[in-house]
Amino acid sequence: MKISFIPQTRLGKWSVGLIIVFFLLFALFQFLVATGQRGDATIFDNLVLTIPIFIAGIAGIASFITGLTSIMKSKERSVFVFLASVIGLFVMLFVLGEIIFPH
Repeated sequence: MKISFIPQTRLGKWSVGLIIVFFLLFALFQFLVATGQRGDATIFDNLVLTIPIFIAGIAGIASFITGLTSIMKSKERSVFVFLASVIGLFVMLFVLGEIIFPH
């Protein structure tokens, strides 16, 4: 069993790419908040904030799914794919927690 840092399979590369997109969109969201954008009572009141964070959440969850599929089906053993899958799992758990227990 050979372990590498760079993914070898197509799904593994997608998983790493999607988690990079997640971090870029999350950084954009944080930048928008820092420049004065504010939400209101619901998340859909300010679409400038909603769109990047919504797509970031989808990218994080998709990274988990593609990474897990790559690990199970294609026997991917890349450190970056494992890392992307763990971060994607945390994103999915956070999103599920927000849906199940809103505040």
